[in-house]
Amino acid sequence: MSLQNLRSFVEVYRSGTISDAARALGLTQPAVSQHIAALETQLGRKLFTRQSRGMSPTMLADDLAQQVGDGLDRAEAALSTMKARSVSLTGTVHIAGPAELMAEHVAPHLSVLWQVGLQIRMQFGGRDALYQMLLDGRVDLAFTASTPSDTQLDHLGIGTERLLLVAAPALAQQLTQARDLKAALREMDHVAYDTDRPLIRSWCDANEIDLAGTVPAVTAPDIRALRACAEAGAGWSIMPDYLCARSLEAGTLQQVQAPIRTPQNQFYLVWVKSALRHPRVAFARQKLLAALQGATAA
Repeated sequence: MSLQNLRSFVEVYRSGTISDAARALGLTQPAVSQHIAALETQLGRKLFTRQSRGMSPTMLADDLAQQVGDGLDRAEAALSTMKARSVSLTGTVHIAGPAELMAEHVAPHLSVLWQVGLQIRMQFGGRDALYQMLLDGRVDLAFTASTPSDTQLDHLGIGTERLLLVAAPALAQQLTQARDLKAALREMDHVAYDTDRPLIRSWCDANEIDLAGTVPAVTAPDIRALRACAEAGAGWSIMPDYLCARSLEAGTLQQVQAPIRTPQNQFYLVWVKSALRHPRVAFARQKLLAALQGATAA
């Protein structure tokens, strides 16, 4: 049973179309169709049925993908990593993630890539945009605070962030001394990532606080801008610990203790499974995982 036939099968199974699989593999559509046909001949049964919007897998395809998909990914990643160690790496690695995470948590560790001769191109975006960049082949690796549901993607954890309630010293003192923290938070202005307030909602849900009916005084899709607004006294906010650590140390922000618990978010490195066939991508993934997981452990 040809490994190339199996790889084509896995790509069609994950992407749902011959054309997307061919694009991911760098093959022609007829070549991928031939691989699927050869595999079906060997098995004596159909793996897919053609639908108006792509290929629908049979039960046999479901079973085969479950048995060989992840193992094939691991084998190809191992071979690519070994190849990367034996050749001089060149080329570009495209990496994406939220702007503030990339700037303050990821960028300091990218030296493990440029020191071996790889060029780096960074892009920024939110969760849905990041997943689409990966699936479209515009980036090789992405950092997210969520786990992907698409079967073409894989991920590993690289660390956590603690969500802290912070404010400028005068405002933080008012909140700390308030008899009713919930009421004080509702009455005082706050700054948020957007009007949906994802970080604030996570913190408030963990501490049984309802901010319904309130709106942020300032919104900005970069928490570094919110940090500056909070330091200037625009209002309280909820921020990841790695983004406000220096401000807390300098005293320009102060933390207000959570009444119940301080929630945490997990960070992930995400990639398209088939991309690990490329030595530079497999190498970059391995090096970034080691650097960022090691930094978190330290």
